[in-house]
Amino acid sequence: MSSEIVDLDVREEIAQGREPFGKIMGTVARLRPEEKLRLIAPFEPLPLFSVLAKKGYSHASKQLESGDWEVVFTPGGDKKPETKRDAPATASSGVGEAQPSSYIEVDARGLEPPQPMVKILEALANLPAKTGIRAHTDRRPMHLYTHLEERGFVGETTEQTDGSFLTHIRRR
Repeated sequence: MSSEIVDLDVREEIAQGREPFGKIMGTVARLRPEEKLRLIAPFEPLPLFSVLAKKGYSHASKQLESGDWEVVFTPGGDKKPETKRDAPATASSGVGEAQPSSYIEVDARGLEPPQPMVKILEALANLPAKTGIRAHTDRRPMHLYTHLEERGFVGETTEQTDGSFLTHIRRR
């Protein structure tokens, strides 16, 4: 059986300041079992690797001569159980949730998507116990909530008077 390749170029969305995550995930959802996804992006989409690995995709990435990145996602990796995604991870009742005793400040303002999310997830990867994150962004980080949920965290975002957004992140 030969596999077909579905091409998706998200460079234009990113250049226009739009977040391509929804478009990428929609394309993945429509893939047939034998199809691969070839993604072209202006950067290596590191957070996407773990998201698609949980859906059973392995990846191979390479930087093109133009400086852009080509990533081919192939079905058949080790599929892990998906977490429930009926609603984004947002503030909840607080029952059984540990409140952080301290916070790390992450200022991701002035960065183009998806760099704010990448910066926040990098800080999350090295977060000490009983510590939360206060992330400052220019946009409401809608695509961050799924990543938080997958890692056992919740986030609550509020718009600030200057038009920026502050997201408080803590362990569930």
